[in-house]
Parts: sequence; C-alpha cells; structure tokens
Amino acid sequence: MVIMTDTLAATKPADGGKPAGPHDSRGYKVFTVLNMVALVVICAVTLYPFITLLAQSFSSAGAIKAGLVNAVPVGFNVRTYEAVLQDGRFWTSYGNTVLYTVVGTTIAMVLTTTFAYVISKRHLRGRNALIGLAVFTMFFNGGIIPNYVLISSLGMKNTLWAVVLPPALSVFNLLVMKSFFENLPQELEEAAQIDGLGTFGTFIRIVLPLSKAILATMVLFYAVAYWNDWFTAFLYLDKSDLFPLSLFLRNLIAGASTTASESAAAAGTTSAAISPNIQAVSMILAIIPILFIYPFVQRYFVSGVMLGSVKG
Repeated sequence: MVIMTDTLAATKPADGGKPAGPHDSRGYKVFTVLNMVALVVICAVTLYPFITLLAQSFSSAGAIKAGLVNAVPVGFNVRTYEAVLQDGRFWTSYGNTVLYTVVGTTIAMVLTTTFAYVISKRHLRGRNALIGLAVFTMFFNGGIIPNYVLISSLGMKNTLWAVVLPPALSVFNLLVMKSFFENLPQELEEAAQIDGLGTFGTFIRIVLPLSKAILATMVLFYAVAYWNDWFTAFLYLDKSDLFPLSLFLRNLIAGASTTASESAAAAGTTSAAISPNIQAVSMILAIIPILFIYPFVQRYFVSGVMLGSVKG
C-alpha cells in the first residue's frame, strides 16, 4: 500500500495539476513537428508537377521553350485552349469518352460483382477452377494480333463494344471484391434465405447495400481506366468520329492530327506558336472530370481497399 501511494505521488506534478501524458513528452512533440514537415514536403512534391503543368498551359510558347515556366504562368496565353476547344472533333471525342466510360464501367461492375460473389462461396463446386482460370489470365494472354483477329472476326471493329468489352473484367478488382464478399457475415445471408429470398434477391437486397465502400472503389478504378485508355481504341477504331478523348489528344500531341494547325490558322496564329504547350493543355483538359469525380468517392476509397484486402 505504501509502495502504491509513493508511485502515485511520483506521477503527480509538483504544482498539483494533471499528470503528464505521453502526448506531452518532448519526444512526441518533436515527432509531431517532423511528421507535419514531412507531410507538407510530400504534398508539395506531389502537387508541383500538376501546378507546373497548369502554368505551362497558360504560358507563351517562347517562355516554355526557354524553360522559364515553373509554378506561375509566364506570358499569359489562352490561344492553345481556343485552338483545341473550338474544334468540333474535340467535343465529339469528349462525348465518346463519356459514353465509353459510362457503358464500360456499368458492364465491368456487373461482371465483377456477380463473378466475385459466386467464387466467394467456399461450398461452390469448381470454385478453385474458376479462380485459377481468372488468375491465369493475369499472367497469360493471346497477344495483340490474336486479340485483333478475334475482335475483327466478331464484327466488333469500329463499334462501341470493341472499346468497352476487352477490358471489362479486371482480375485484380475481381480478387479484391471476392475477399470483401468472403468477409461479410454469413448469418445475414442465411437469415435472408429463411425469409424467402433467393440467391439473386440476397445478392441485390442484402449484399450490395453492405458493399457501398468496395463498390465505390471499384467504380473509381474502372472509370479512371476507361477514361485514360487510348490503346484499345487505337487498335480497334479507324473512324475518327469514334475516337475517345485520350486517343484524340494522343494524336494531337504526336502530330498525327492537324486539328491544332487548322484551328491556329483560323485564329491567325501558327501551329509552331501553340505546339510547345499543347501537351499541357491536352492533359489538363483530360484530367478535369476525374478531379471533379474523385472527391465524391474519396471517402470510400481507403476503406474499400482495406476491407477488400482483409481475409478473416
């Protein structure tokens, strides 16, 4: 008893205030300061390329060539934006990208959720074979030429389906969602079945409402992938009016399209005057929709990935 009294007396401060906690120690304060400094530095390093890209998109061609543009525009210039935005083909490709992204993400989510739910059932016969078949495709595929021949023979070349169907099922997303479904309480599904719900009813009315975090994460993954994908369209589309935005901008940057030159000539400028910052402008225009969408699903992103990566 005397020992405990002495110990308590030793932990109390001399001025009779609250005992010192771990957050009041000098080491913790130093750690907090260093942690804040490190986070600020990381944020600055992460944002600097984007800020520089934005500054270049509004800078003059001469300033960009001279390497004078860092975080602030030099020789304010909007001619490149005008050259790109005034072209009707730019808006056509933008609409195509929105269509491909919406349709492709919808199909991908239907395929991924249903397939993942099926292989998450340990009592399913042939479950390991289905998982093995999916994993096999992560390491082996037919190659570009066989895929091109297959798409052409199916009559899907120069159609919407040539863009949205080949990348419609990501095995990585499938396995993450499978792990999430495996960790859902089985008692809820058993109770739903007792109440008379079938497999589809249980999946739609019980499982999906409990999977908002992982669903939002997968939607973000697929939407970004479809929005940025240009190679699939490059392989299977020959008509320029079907090009997505990413392929249109790729051709613009590579000089395969004369859109910038025609628009610049109409505006009284030359293609040489806008060519140095056309890459910056095209990249800014391409990422704007993703920047607006991401904040709405960001709160689900970390929790969805973590929940889908835990196996109980």
